[in-house]
Amino acid sequence: MQSPWSLQNKNCLITGGSKGIGRACVIEMARLGARVLFTARNPEQIHTLEAECLKLGYHVKGIVSDISKAPDRKSLAQAVNSEFDGKLHVLINNAGTNIRRALHEYSDDEINFILETNMGGPLDLLRHLYPALQSTGESSVVNVASVAASQDVRSGAPYGMSKSALLQLSRSLAVEWAPDGIRVNSVSPWYTATPLAEPVLQNPEKLNRILDRTPLGRIADAEEVARVIAFLAMPASSYVSGQNINVDGGMSISGLHENQHSR
Repeated sequence: MQSPWSLQNKNCLITGGSKGIGRACVIEMARLGARVLFTARNPEQIHTLEAECLKLGYHVKGIVSDISKAPDRKSLAQAVNSEFDGKLHVLINNAGTNIRRALHEYSDDEINFILETNMGGPLDLLRHLYPALQSTGESSVVNVASVAASQDVRSGAPYGMSKSALLQLSRSLAVEWAPDGIRVNSVSPWYTATPLAEPVLQNPEKLNRILDRTPLGRIADAEEVARVIAFLAMPASSYVSGQNINVDGGMSISGLHENQHSR
């Protein structure tokens, strides 16, 4: 009998898998035994991660795909069906992007890019991949949202809006797809040491403000978020659906916001 803490021989798709949280997910899922397919826009980053995983003894495969574009999403679904013979056990909608500025300063193209990547991409992929998820009888979807979905963290209105929509998408599908044995959950990270957050974290003043709001007093590693995602993907969480887990060092439940952790 397979361990509930294993993903051995499970088919897994991870979007935005070449860096940050997605990269950590690729390595973690492969470590747990999954057959991993991941996407990225940069072919060189794909080849680098494939080679790195091979050195670790993991065989993963990357596909060049831009989740912000509808034709790419459709062709990705076709590639997944071909690679996994129409059966998908785990889908991790991780691909995301952001541009930080005041709402009136965004161009139409910038807003569309954020919304299509963070919201349209997951929605479209879930629609296209429903048959592959349904066919296994016990699949798991994990949507990577953000604490910006539920409170203002100065990340920009379009980003917060898109991630909030992702939370509701997770809740709605958890109910709609439950009869098919498909669980749908979300994970909401706070600032994590990733390329997306790097411009903010490199600013000492902003970093100190973030740490002051975080009870654990530090920035998360991408691997810490990936392990929570892995838990929601594996059979060990088989009765968990429609839930969101904040991976935020306690920030979202902390009442004081200024210098509260100074020693």
